[in-house]
Amino acid sequence: MKKISRRDFLYCSAGLLACTTPAYALWPFSDKTESPSIRASIRGKVFKGDAPDKLWKWSHEGFSYKKLKNSRVMCNICPNHCVLSPGDRSACRSKVNLKGTLYSLAYGNPCAVNTDPVEKKPLYHFKPGSKAFSIATAGCNFRCLNCQNWEISQSRPEDVRHHELFPGDVVKEAGRADAQSIAYTYSEAVTYFEYMIDTARLARDANLHNLLISNGFINTPPLLELCRVLDAANINLKSFRDAVYQQLNGGRLQPVLNTLKTLHEQGIHFEITTLIVPGYVDDEDMLKQMCGWILAHIGPDYPLHLLRFFPQYKLDRLPPTPVSTLVRFRELAMEEGIHYVYPGNVPDHEGNNTYCHNCKKLLVERKGYYIPEYHIEGNQCKFCHTIIPGVWV
Repeated sequence: MKKISRRDFLYCSAGLLACTTPAYALWPFSDKTESPSIRASIRGKVFKGDAPDKLWKWSHEGFSYKKLKNSRVMCNICPNHCVLSPGDRSACRSKVNLKGTLYSLAYGNPCAVNTDPVEKKPLYHFKPGSKAFSIATAGCNFRCLNCQNWEISQSRPEDVRHHELFPGDVVKEAGRADAQSIAYTYSEAVTYFEYMIDTARLARDANLHNLLISNGFINTPPLLELCRVLDAANINLKSFRDAVYQQLNGGRLQPVLNTLKTLHEQGIHFEITTLIVPGYVDDEDMLKQMCGWILAHIGPDYPLHLLRFFPQYKLDRLPPTPVSTLVRFRELAMEEGIHYVYPGNVPDHEGNNTYCHNCKKLLVERKGYYIPEYHIEGNQCKFCHTIIPGVWV
């Protein structure tokens, strides 16, 4: 009998599970709060008849959508392109069709509000040591089996406790928190695009920075509009294999690559995060292919964060990523030509420090979120005067 690798076994198991398991078991939703119509829905499809009967104060007309025949609408924010009949809810759970108009239900009602170090996003080359006022609403356009925030990302806006913070209030609270930035984060910022862009416009007027922390699954036209007021981003490149995206995340690879190219073309500073999930993403050949694409299309200077996986959500039986794997992947990425590669979820590892890609000297030392040493002057290495990519001052 031919032996198969552990990775192939997991791929085959995931595919078999997708074919034999009811949708509500494979892509679980909240047992306590969601209706049978939602439980019967499957990945990538809309929730039929699940819209509320009327608008409420957190409703806002969709930013980008097309009206179709028979009062249907098509949302154009993300590549899911949800087509909703009256009374339907989008795959991300935050958009509904009410009487032929697309509305967002995630506007001014964040379910998560916190002030974080910017390094937590993670952003290592953007204003080190500064604070980011972070917000999120319920909903996500992916179905990641390993989601660490599934309680909010896989819920409807009306099913979670929330704060009432409309865009102007967010800007005021960020000022009170002495934050330099507002981060749209935790769940998936693309799904509350209307709330995000209105807040970001006010933040720009108030001299606050805007940070997009996202899976990057967004269409180009709304992304270009957001780039007008965006200062930095961290995009989660979940793998470099479309089959893995479909099995692990319920999404597709190419739209995310398009996002990276658009941000590069628009001159937005961004960093890339890849979670090394055992059996799915811990593939050296895949990593080399990913680095090759990065070098060919956007260059070597965008920081790459390789994160250690810990058992979460539907993958709670997988082991954590061995630290040795993360260290090896970091070495491989740097050997391929990526200038700045950081190991995530490994506290106190020296790889979390920033070293000049030219003279190799220590520029930014990190102990958790504390920075004991800092040797960047303006945007240059203090020692050899090489320009260090990022936003430092």
